[in-house]
Amino acid sequence: MLEQQIVNGLMLGSVYALVAVAFTLAIGVLNFLNFSIPGLFMVAGMLTWFLLRAGMPWPLAAALAIASGGLLSLLVERFTYRLMSRSEHFVPLVTSMAFLILFENLVLIVWGSDLQRVPLPFESVSFKLGPTVVAVPQLVGLACAVLAVALLDLVLRKTRIGRGLRTIAEDAEVAIMLGVGVGRVVPVVFLVGGLFTALSGFLFALNYQQASPFMGEEIALKGISAMVVGGMGNIWGAILGGLLIGIVETFSIHLLGARAVDISVYGLLLAILFVRPTGLLGGAVRQARV
Repeated sequence: MLEQQIVNGLMLGSVYALVAVAFTLAIGVLNFLNFSIPGLFMVAGMLTWFLLRAGMPWPLAAALAIASGGLLSLLVERFTYRLMSRSEHFVPLVTSMAFLILFENLVLIVWGSDLQRVPLPFESVSFKLGPTVVAVPQLVGLACAVLAVALLDLVLRKTRIGRGLRTIAEDAEVAIMLGVGVGRVVPVVFLVGGLFTALSGFLFALNYQQASPFMGEEIALKGISAMVVGGMGNIWGAILGGLLIGIVETFSIHLLGARAVDISVYGLLLAILFVRPTGLLGGAVRQARV
């Protein structure tokens, strides 16, 4: 039973980890807490439900749901960070929250407020490792999360645009003096963050077979917590924090019941911050930082 809860926690934690990476990019590069991320997660999940219910082949549904996150994130960038970058620092923050409310209410108007059951496009496949049952779709979701972050880490360390992102993260004014095209690089941050968020929304909808207009809010809180637990600005820390919170949540449900989940998760957050205020990997792995 212990092994089963660890497996379940890792699968759930992979969703939190992807959202945490999206927050980490915005915080680490732009020092900007993007409140539209829960809305992007929700739109991807609801689109997954709608497209699969309409009979669309699941690879195309996945591509459209994930692409929606990137496109909407670019829209957010255009009318929050770019349009209001010269205003007071809190204005883009509030505007991104307005986008969250806008996305939620548009979905409410179009599809209503009911919790929707997402149809599986294929038969649920699972296998046993001793007494432990592992669902293949959940395993694929975990692999996608780790591979996506590994690819992002490679881009940040080995490419020109990655070097530009790291330079902006260190000092935007110095980056401009060095000739970094900030106007071209910043949209990349939003695009990648939107794609990661939408991927997590798609995986959540598919693995847990549910979607609703407010599904992103609780996930976002866990994603922010994962980012802080792992170490703000560290993408591998975001993965570690997400997986750890997923495991704590599943064990809490199993041992204490669903009502104790928030106490366990946020109690873990406080405990780690008391012991290590920078998070588990904060400042520990320079190459993994954005």
